[in-house]
Amino acid sequence: MTVRPAFCVDLHLLLRADQRLLLGERLNTGFMDGAYHFPSGHLEQGESATAGMVREAAEEIGVTVDPTDLDLVHVMHHYTDSGRTAFFFQATRWVGKVTNREPDKCAGWSWFSPEALPKRMVPYATEALRWIADGVLYAERGWERAR
Repeated sequence: MTVRPAFCVDLHLLLRADQRLLLGERLNTGFMDGAYHFPSGHLEQGESATAGMVREAAEEIGVTVDPTDLDLVHVMHHYTDSGRTAFFFQATRWVGKVTNREPDKCAGWSWFSPEALPKRMVPYATEALRWIADGVLYAERGWERAR
């Protein structure tokens, strides 16, 4: 019997306000602490990608997003420490004020101009932003490390 691979599904939220992008500084996660990244998390069993993104937005930054206000802007099949599929959603609207709901994992949230992003970002997030800006819906990265 063939064993099927189990992949982690990452969910990433792009929030933009006044031409700026919301990024948080990672803290105590064990992966790229001190680097900036989007509000993000992992899909849970029995959950659709949009439901997971809505949940993560509430859990991490305290905003309410209607699933119909989520636009899929990029999909990345990548390998970091394992095979992962990442969905990048952009919210066209949300309700509430951004707050740091997970201070044990995030040093804080800040708004950045796309022309002045932090120097230290999670590399695949930086790559995703370039693909999104170019209108590329799908990309792969890091699979040479899997061999």
